[in-house]
Amino acid sequence: MHSHDHAFTGLNPRQREGLMHLDRRGMMKVSMAGLAGLSLPALLAERAHAAQTGRQMSSRKSVILLWMCGGPSHIDTWDPKPERPFNNRGPFGVIQTAQPGVFICDLLPKQAAMLDKFTVMRSVNAHKSNHEPNMAFQTGHRDAAPRRNKDGRKYPAIGSFISKHRGANDPGMPAYVGFRKHPWHLAIGGWLGKQYDPFIANEASKLPVYDKAGNDTGRMSGADLFQFPDGISVGRVRNRQELVNRFDRLRRDIDQRGSLEAVDSYRAKAVDMLLGRQARDAFDLSREDPATVKKYG
Repeated sequence: MHSHDHAFTGLNPRQREGLMHLDRRGMMKVSMAGLAGLSLPALLAERAHAAQTGRQMSSRKSVILLWMCGGPSHIDTWDPKPERPFNNRGPFGVIQTAQPGVFICDLLPKQAAMLDKFTVMRSVNAHKSNHEPNMAFQTGHRDAAPRRNKDGRKYPAIGSFISKHRGANDPGMPAYVGFRKHPWHLAIGGWLGKQYDPFIANEASKLPVYDKAGNDTGRMSGADLFQFPDGISVGRVRNRQELVNRFDRLRRDIDQRGSLEAVDSYRAKAVDMLLGRQARDAFDLSREDPATVKKYG
């Protein structure tokens, strides 16, 4: 896959997991998990609609999408083309994989050992060598290039479609989570609506911050998303929510279509997500098994 203005964050092989500021040639290190924004009302409405229509809710599977922002070439990694002439094959050696008859770069022995567990697509052709025209891989539209096309950000991303049509695995969690280094490097909901934008996890997790050269700055991201400002407590938030509910009950008295009742229900669940611990704990890496953290970088 190719990079573009709102593809995701980059990954540099010299750098560890963290909140990174990288150059264009980096690959993305953090994931776009199958998780939709804290804007829960639309997501919850979709689940309610599914229940009313008898539609089966999806399984509890999740997806991690590592978006390649430039990154190494396919002939340097999983498609070395050793049988091709010198000028258009990979520069490294090849290694047999766990998939009989399939070879990849010999610098990837661990991936070679597990290649039977995943699929490498060698038939993809984007027809363009530049990054931005290849936004089709992320959105399905060749024109989704924000810096070149002022309407580029109207095209929804893969994660946004999944957020709308599949929903979250758990109503207490977002359905689409993203890490970003810049607003243009993140795929959004586009014309589906902002409720299908990703939940930006940079502000929800405590991660080390690296500079552009990959040096640890000694700082940590604040995980401020679930922190209340000074002087604000859980009880005070609940009191404010009750006040809002009273106003809405008054408005509902003159509502002829019952729409406010649905809005109240979804907003209440969104508040529960903020005040509860499930989402907060999910982004607290200190609660993870060190072995799991090490596995992911």
